[in-house]
Amino acid sequence: MSTSGNAEIILAEPRGFCAGVDRAIDIVEHALEKFGAPIYVRHEIVHNTHVVADLRARGAIFIEDLNDVPPDATLVFSAHGVPKEVEHEAQRRGFKVFDATCPLVTKVHVEVAKLHKEGYEFIMIGHKGHPEVEGTMGQLPSGIHLVEDAEDVLTVQPEQTDKLAVVTQTTLSVDDAAEIMAAVKARFPKVREPKQQDICYATQNRQDAIKLLSPQVDVVIVVGSPTSSNSNRLRDVAAKYGTPSYMVDHADELQADWLQGKSRIGLTAGASAPDILVQQVITRLREMGAVSVRTLAGIQETVKFPLPKGLRHD
Repeated sequence: MSTSGNAEIILAEPRGFCAGVDRAIDIVEHALEKFGAPIYVRHEIVHNTHVVADLRARGAIFIEDLNDVPPDATLVFSAHGVPKEVEHEAQRRGFKVFDATCPLVTKVHVEVAKLHKEGYEFIMIGHKGHPEVEGTMGQLPSGIHLVEDAEDVLTVQPEQTDKLAVVTQTTLSVDDAAEIMAAVKARFPKVREPKQQDICYATQNRQDAIKLLSPQVDVVIVVGSPTSSNSNRLRDVAAKYGTPSYMVDHADELQADWLQGKSRIGLTAGASAPDILVQQVITRLREMGAVSVRTLAGIQETVKFPLPKGLRHD
C-alpha cells in the first residue's frame, strides 16, 4: 500500500476528450471504415500515445511530409491545423483530403485571413514548434510574430503598429496568456484583441476545474501524453496552487512515492486523453490503496462538431 489507508480519489469535472478531439478521431475512424486502410494522417491526429497507437493498429499511417503519401491516397489533416502551403500541396497532388482541424482553431485561421486583408499584422501568443502554432502562422507568408512569454513582447518588431492584432494558441494556460496579453497591451496600446477569447472552451473549463480541485487534494495526477500542450498546462496550473502534480501517459507510470501518506488524490485528464486511460489509473490507484472515488461538481459540456461532408452517415 502506498496511499494512506483510507485514500479518496477525487475526479475533476470536466476532464478528458473535448468536442474537437472527438471529431478528429471520428474522422479517421469513418475514413478507415469508408475507404479502407491505409488512411494517411498528417501529424498525430491528437497528442495522445494511446489514441495514435490504436488508430495505427487499425490502418492509419501518420506522416509529417506529404512526400510520404502515395498518389490517390486519402489524407486527413490533424486537429491542430496545417499551414496554407500544406493545403495547397495536397490539392496539387490530388489527394482526397478530410480536414480534422478543430473548428475553434479554424476560427482563428478565418480571423487571421480576414484581418490580413484589412492590412493587419499579428502577434501570436503560443509555443514555438507546436503544430497548432505552425498551422496558424502558416496561414500567411509573413506578418505574424510569435511571442512565448512577456519577455518576448519587449523584443518583437512589427513593421507597423497602427494595425496590429493578437491571436493565441487555443491550448495555453488561461493565466499565462492573460499575463502575456497584458504585456502586449502595455507596449502596443492600440492592439486589437480577439473578439472572443481564442483559448478554447474545453481548455478553459479543464483549467477552471483543476483550480477548484487542487486546493482540496494532497496530490494531483493528470492523465495525458508529454506532447499534449493542454495536459501539460493542467499540471502547471495545479503546481501554481502549491499542490504536487504529476502527469502520466498511462497507469503504469504512477509512482508509489508520489502517493505516500496522501489521503486525497486529485485526478484529471487532458482534452486528448480517452476515458479508458482514466479508468485504468483509477484501477491502479485502488491497487495502491485508494478506497473510494467521487467526482466534483462541474460544467457538463454538450458541444458537438459535425463531421465533414463525405464522411457523414445518411
